[in-house]
Amino acid sequence: MAYVDETGDTGAVSLAGSSSCYALGCVLVDLNDWAAAFDRFVEFRKGLRATFGIPLRQELKANYLIRNSGGLRGRNLSPSQRQYIYREHLRLIADLPARAFAVVTDKARVGVSGSACHDVTWEMLLQRFERTCTNEDTTLLISHDEGENDSVRRHVRKARRHLTAGSMLGGGSLRFRADKILDDPIPRTSKHSYFIQLADLVAYAGWRSYMAPSRGVAQVVPQGSWSHIGTATHSAVNMRSLNGSVPGVVLRTR
Repeated sequence: MAYVDETGDTGAVSLAGSSSCYALGCVLVDLNDWAAAFDRFVEFRKGLRATFGIPLRQELKANYLIRNSGGLRGRNLSPSQRQYIYREHLRLIADLPARAFAVVTDKARVGVSGSACHDVTWEMLLQRFERTCTNEDTTLLISHDEGENDSVRRHVRKARRHLTAGSMLGGGSLRFRADKILDDPIPRTSKHSYFIQLADLVAYAGWRSYMAPSRGVAQVVPQGSWSHIGTATHSAVNMRSLNGSVPGVVLRTR
């Protein structure tokens, strides 16, 4: 299973309030491990309930932890407590067990916005899915946070027929088919899926590994937060660090 969520927006960076980057986070869970991983996640959430009073059904996403908003509003959690919750989610990935990676598009440097930004970022993600399936001789089913459902489905269907990617050796591009991605992607409401909420935290940490957060945000998500994923980092997605990337974070900067 590949759980996917986004962070940032696809709007032009010139627009007030628009994010500098658009990113997708992914959490990979082997189907043979899924039941145990879910049970482990529930135990983790029970620990947060016991320590911080956060209900099991409360949605936890990056924006809520950073701004102390959503269902966290009124709980008076300090920045250090919210940083702890964020950090422990990232550390949990290895314990589930699962793997994680992110793809990040620098909108200003690439010069894209709107649907073009959405398209190039999903294309990068699907390229990494295809390589993962081929290298590990496995199949994959995508579940993503609802929104842009038609566009995501269209991209996946197209990827089954053909994908292109630049050769790491230079000189042209490679063509292949993502035919090991099963069926259409499944849209889910993030509040009903711990794994999609976790993908949101992965996406934001991936973005901030590339672009430093403001001082206020860094109290909850320091720039080095990505490192807490540790051995669960799916580093095969970028064997070479380019454009200042870290293992497991694929950057699109041109």
